[in-house]
Amino acid sequence: QVQLVESGGGLVQAGGSLRLSCAASGRTFRSYAMGWFRQAPGKEREFVAAISWNGGSTAYADSVKGRFTISRDNAKNTVYLQMDSLKPEDTAVYYCAADRDTRWATDNSNEYDYWGQGTQVTVSS
Repeated sequence: QVQLVESGGGLVQAGGSLRLSCAASGRTFRSYAMGWFRQAPGKEREFVAAISWNGGSTAYADSVKGRFTISRDNAKNTVYLQMDSLKPEDTAVYYCAADRDTRWATDNSNEYDYWGQGTQVTVSS
């Protein structure tokens, strides 16, 4: 079973930045497409960003486009989410996920096979 562990969440003021990391176990990480999702209180889990197995393509939700950047370092078995110009509406628990089959960036949560436990991001106004 693949283990995903998120880190880097915390409390930040509006306009600030955070960089989330997701460390994955297993040597097959570099073959997985990876995604970030988030869930705020009272809302469904929503797509944030995704990156293909080789980093050749990315996808973003419209709400974060231009502010967030997803990247990966397959040598370190790690995917990142750089979050800039944070807004209070970005407050949520952020989850990373791995797709072992599709391999290209997808916003469909049903495609993902492994999920981390999440890290809290709180943006104050």
